[in-house]
Amino acid sequence: MRRYIRALFLCTVFAVFSGLYFYSKLFYSDAAVGGTGPRRANVPPRGAGARRGAADKTGPESPHLWYNRYIMRQRAQVEGGGSSQSRPEPPMHLAVVACGQRLEETLTMIKSAVLLSIKHICLHIFAEDQLHASFIEALESWPGFIRSRFNYTVYSISFPSENAAEWKKLFKPCASQRLFLPLILKEVDSLVYVDSDILFLQPVDQLWAFLSGFNSTQLAAVAPEHEEPRIAWYNRFARHPYYGRTGINSGVMLMNMTRIRNTYFKNDMTSVGLRWEELLMPLLQKYKLNITWGDQDLLNIIFHHNPERLLEFPCQWNYRPDHCIYGSNCASAEEHGIYILHGNRGVYHNRKQPAFRAVYDAIRQYSFGADPVSSLLAPLEEELLNTTHTYCGKSHALFTKRLAQILPNVNRNAPNGR
Repeated sequence: MRRYIRALFLCTVFAVFSGLYFYSKLFYSDAAVGGTGPRRANVPPRGAGARRGAADKTGPESPHLWYNRYIMRQRAQVEGGGSSQSRPEPPMHLAVVACGQRLEETLTMIKSAVLLSIKHICLHIFAEDQLHASFIEALESWPGFIRSRFNYTVYSISFPSENAAEWKKLFKPCASQRLFLPLILKEVDSLVYVDSDILFLQPVDQLWAFLSGFNSTQLAAVAPEHEEPRIAWYNRFARHPYYGRTGINSGVMLMNMTRIRNTYFKNDMTSVGLRWEELLMPLLQKYKLNITWGDQDLLNIIFHHNPERLLEFPCQWNYRPDHCIYGSNCASAEEHGIYILHGNRGVYHNRKQPAFRAVYDAIRQYSFGADPVSSLLAPLEEELLNTTHTYCGKSHALFTKRLAQILPNVNRNAPNGR
C-alpha cells in the first residue's frame, strides 16, 4: 500500500512541475510579443524558394539562393527608384508652333536643341497643314545618329471650335496655340514651350532641370520681360495687370502641365478660382481691347493674380535684343554667357542686329557630322567680330561663351568620329 501511495505522490509532483513548466513557457512567449491582448509576431520575410522551418546552415551559400537574392535586389531598386542605371531616363518634351513662313526658322531651333542636348527629346510640332510634309521630309533627312536623339509628332493647329477664328488671329498667326497645350497634350506631364525664333546655346537638359526646383505651388517658369524698369514695356505702357515689376516674356516657358490642369486660378472676374479651360475665354473677352502682345499679355494677367504659381529664371535663359540694344543689361549673361537666344523683332532675317543673325546663320548652315568647332564655332566667332559696331556686337563674347565649352563634345556618337 505504501508503494502505491509513494508512486501516486511522485506522479502528482511530476504533474505539478510539468504544469508549472508549461505555464511558464506560455507566459514568456506572450511577454516576448509585448503588451496585452492578441498580437501577431513580426516574422522576417523568407528569401525566394525558402521553406518554413528550413535550417539556417552556416557555410557557403547556395548559388541559386544568391541569384534569387540578386534578382530581388535589382527589382527592388527599379520599383523603389534606385540607381539611375536601373531604368531609362524619361524623355524631355519640347513644343513649338509654326505658321506662315516659319518652317526654316523652326527647323533651325530644333537643330540647336538636338545638337546640344543629352537626354532624349520628344518634339511636339504644331503647324499649319501645308507645312506638315515639309517638316517630315526635313527631319527624316537628318542622319541616323541625330535622329536617334529625338522623336517627333506633327499636329494640326487647333483651337476651341466656338472661338477658333478669334484665337488664331490674336497677336501673330497661331501664337496663342501655346495656351491650349495643357488641354491638347493631356498625357504629357511637363513640357518646354519655345517660340520658333529660339536658339539653344546650352543643352535643353539644363532648362528641364528647373522642374525639380519647383516648390509645391509653382507650375511654370519664365524669364522677366526686362531687367531694367526704365526701358521696360509693361510698367510703362500696359493697360492691364502684369506680373512683377516688368512683366514676363513667354517665348521660353517651362510648364508642369499636370499642375496647370489641376489648379483653380484666382482671377478678377469671379470670387472663386477657375480651371485653366474655364479661364482663357472670359479673360480674352474682358481684356481683348487692352492687350498688345496677345497670349503673352493673358499669361501676365493670370500670373499677376497667381504669383505664387510662377518661378522666374534668369535672363540668360531668354536673351533678346532688348538685353543689349541700348547697352548690356542682363547681368547673368555677362557672368555665365547666353544660354538661350531669342531672336524676336525678326532679327534673324534683317540687318538690324547682325550679332543675332550671325548665330542663326551659323547653326542653320552647319552640317550634322562636321567638326562643330571648326565648322560652327570658329566661323561664328569670326563673323561676330564684324558686328562690334552695334551695342549687341560689343557683347559678342557672350554669344559663344557656352558654345565654346559644349561644342567640342557634341559629336561623340557620330560615326567615324564625325
